[in-house]
Amino acid sequence: MDLERKSLGLGRKPALIVVDMIRGFTDPACPLGCDCPEVVAANASLLAAFHSRELPVYFTAVVYRSADQARVFRDRVNALDVLTPDSPWVQVDDRLDVLAGDEIIEKQWASAFHKTDLDRRLRERGVDSLVVTGLTTSGCVRATAVDGLQYDYRVVVVREAVGDRNSAAHEANLFDLNAKYADVMALADVIAQLPA
Repeated sequence: MDLERKSLGLGRKPALIVVDMIRGFTDPACPLGCDCPEVVAANASLLAAFHSRELPVYFTAVVYRSADQARVFRDRVNALDVLTPDSPWVQVDDRLDVLAGDEIIEKQWASAFHKTDLDRRLRERGVDSLVVTGLTTSGCVRATAVDGLQYDYRVVVVREAVGDRNSAAHEANLFDLNAKYADVMALADVIAQLPA
């Protein structure tokens, strides 16, 4: 039986967290990548909506600056080793507009909050809710959404703006996130809820 839960939607000052929409994950030529043009397009639409309303936008990028960073994670998934600062794989997909006021959060683990200053940055800007998008649903998107709740933000995950290499994992994680940690919403509904 499913838990009883209440949809909270967005607050007065939402921020967009675009999780790992970097070339290493959006280009199938990279061992970590997948072909997901529909996810890129949905993120582009959300970015346009946030930018037009001058709402905060944060991009995350997995970057390893030394051999000892996230050693166990990288021992499990060796392909992560290509994500070095000088690699084109760590650049935000060029189909997405990164504006001067947007912020880039470098991370080494799944969650955008783990060992980063994301929470401090959000609090300084008065953010009260998060729209979480990106790749992958079962990995970094899920970890960021769960941590967002644990840091006491309302969290919305945009169904069309997240993706995964495994469709079954994608659907299972969207179901689980919506059941416990976040509101999983359609792109059009999220844009309609954004403050003017």
